[in-house]
Amino acid sequence: MQFCTLSNIKTGACVEDCKYCSQSARYNTGLKYEPLSDEAKVINEAKAAKENGSTRFCMGAAWREAPNNEQFQQVLNMVREVKAMDMEPCVTLGMLTKDQALQLKEAGLHSYNHNIDTSENFYSEVITTRTFQDRLDTIKNVQDAGVEVCSGGILGLGEKLDDRLSMLETLAKMNPQPASVPINVLVPIAGTPLEAADPIEDIELIRLIATTRIMIPKARIRLSAGRHAMSETLQAFCFIAGANSIHTGEKLLTTPLQGKDKDRKMIDKLGMSIMN
Repeated sequence: MQFCTLSNIKTGACVEDCKYCSQSARYNTGLKYEPLSDEAKVINEAKAAKENGSTRFCMGAAWREAPNNEQFQQVLNMVREVKAMDMEPCVTLGMLTKDQALQLKEAGLHSYNHNIDTSENFYSEVITTRTFQDRLDTIKNVQDAGVEVCSGGILGLGEKLDDRLSMLETLAKMNPQPASVPINVLVPIAGTPLEAADPIEDIELIRLIATTRIMIPKARIRLSAGRHAMSETLQAFCFIAGANSIHTGEKLLTTPLQGKDKDRKMIDKLGMSIMN
């Protein structure tokens, strides 16, 4: 089981209208805006994550697209520092140009996270401020730069089974296929358009993970958002179905996680080991 930690290095004030997201400036979710974090603070978080067993440290900024300014240079420095710690540096910064992808590669970036969220047909029901093709273009820029792709989706947006399968088909047809696939379960957030979304059935999650394992056999399948509300039994079934990575810590950007101590106890109880 790979432990990963995700740090929110810039919070809120995003111009996008993703209906699930607390960080959109369009919704009143009570989230406090925070500018780009100080490098020393981020590196201290990375050190703590490594001590807890995480081998990947991902840094997420609530941008529509990565800026071409001093802030981007700060992110490059963060990537270099995490790489020097013998961890897998990962970032998620929104849309990315070819040149920015190359700069991140040169800084030592291991993986770039850019979820496609759902199917191409259902996408406009969730987001209108960028297109599905915009997401694919960023993923292509990342691949062309020689950086691993981390891309997955969210269950519980109001999509149908066909949308979930179409999402997996899009990921599976990528060349190369994503090296890691986060599977998120919607955490309804008050103030967002999806605050009253119906929860999905446990078996739907388990089946989708199993299907992902068949369609994208070599990927790290990461059980991500929504895990804090899952029982240990449900998580165990997800691991049996093919999930072999989790985000650990106290938060996944703005949504809660179950905490590193509880994660370690669960992994021990299930007779599994943490990848190092």
